Amino acid sequence: MEYATAANMDAAATHESPAEEAALIAALRRGEDAAYVTLVRRYGDYLYRVALRVTRNETEAGEAVQEAFISTFRGIAGFESRSSLRTWLHRLAVNAALMRRRSTERKAEVSIEDLAPEVDLERESQPEWNFTESVETQATRDGVRRAVNEAIDRLPEQYRILIVLRDIEGYDTREVAQMLDDTEGNVKVRLHRARTALKRQLEPLYRTKAI
Repeated sequence: MEYATAANMDAAATHESPAEEAALIAALRRGEDAAYVTLVRRYGDYLYRVALRVTRNETEAGEAVQEAFISTFRGIAGFESRSSLRTWLHRLAVNAALMRRRSTERKAEVSIEDLAPEVDLERESQPEWNFTESVETQATRDGVRRAVNEAIDRLPEQYRILIVLRDIEGYDTREVAQMLDDTEGNVKVRLHRARTALKRQLEPLYRTKAI
């Protein structure tokens, strides 16, 4: 799975004009079969990649996408276009995937205690390492993308999912806390530790690559 660059590629692949989106929404509300086919064709692969990043399980990702489309079909009449259709679908897929993630098969995980010490909340606003910028910049280089993905996958689940939601899918701290039914303070602490853990895992590679 290509965590670091997938979000950008997905965005480029699914953008359409406001007029096209409005026409699709109107057709969906009229219950036109062709509109539903267009929706699945336009967003199916994109939503699957999103769900797969959360669940790490192909079957669970596929079922999460199916649930997201069902929710779309049922809720399109009340969709108020406060966000784009793509953004709404993205959130539906993420929420469905989060509901299923506990049943996914997990890889061997490293202990967060070995990689990230306890942190002071006051330092959270000034992290020593800019995870998002560093990874997105360097993940295009040979060998780095795989190392980043493997490092993310080795994190304990509660830390891995924070990296996926906050730094890859782009949700803010408040949104992530709501999705995980947690406090913003807890999210900030664990996210800081997860980023520190990734930094420590990747530091040898950075030195080798002179990054």
